[in-house]
Amino acid sequence: MQIHRVKPILFILTGLSMLLTGCSISDWYNGYYVERAAIIKGQKDSAAYYDAESPEMKELRKKNDAYCRELASKPENRVARKGYENGVFNSAMYDGCMEKRGTPTFGTYEARQAEKRREERRARGEIVL
Repeated sequence: MQIHRVKPILFILTGLSMLLTGCSISDWYNGYYVERAAIIKGQKDSAAYYDAESPEMKELRKKNDAYCRELASKPENRVARKGYENGVFNSAMYDGCMEKRGTPTFGTYEARQAEKRREERRARGEIVL
């Protein structure tokens, strides 16, 4: 009679161990969840940056966006990439144009803030380089 009790318990333990080793909690947390959370945070930060602008700045951004997008997508300004015979959109030129015209993109703003933080840390002696 004891054998009959051991078989279901052994079956359940084997099934649980196979299930838990196949889908590790740390793999899920460090992979899927963290990546998804970072994307959502980035989208919220970007939306907050653009929503905080005044109506005049939003209008200027629309005009600059149209001008810079046309400039960066002209055939002579396209970037050559393997597999694209006509080249691709020149995003570096677009970002530079937007910044020169007074409406930096969120990515440019974020990069400037990160550089300021690095400079502050260097001044305090936390970073040697």
